[in-house]
Amino acid sequence: QVQLVESGGGLVQAGGSLRLSCAASGRTASYYALGWFRQAPGKEREFVAGIWSGGNTDYADSVKGRFTISRDNAKNTVYLQMNSLKPEDTANYYCAYTTSGWLRISRQYTYWGQGTQVTVSS
Repeated sequence: QVQLVESGGGLVQAGGSLRLSCAASGRTASYYALGWFRQAPGKEREFVAGIWSGGNTDYADSVKGRFTISRDNAKNTVYLQMNSLKPEDTANYYCAYTTSGWLRISRQYTYWGQGTQVTVSS
C-alpha cells in the first residue's frame, strides 16, 4: 500500500503563486509516477500535471507555462509550483500514484491523496 499526503493549498490572489507538495510513503515501487488532478464544484476531475521517477513530465494545456512539476526521489515527494494563478484554477487538488499507464488518465492511478484546496480570488 501507498499513502499520499498533500500540503500547500490555500487562498491566493490572482497572479500569485502557491507550491503544493505530495509525500508518498509505504510500499512505493522503484519506478513510479505521481500526478496532480483537480476538481472544482460541478465540474469533472481533470488532469493537471504528472511526473515519472525518470523525469518525464506532462501538463494540461491550461497550465503549461504557469505550473511546474518536480520531484525529489530520495524523499518520495513531488511538488507543483503554481505561478500566475487564475480564478479558474480554483479547485480541490489531488495527488495520485501509478506504476503504469498514461499520466493523463485518472483510472491509471491506484492511490490517491485526500486533496488540498486551492482558492484563487479575483
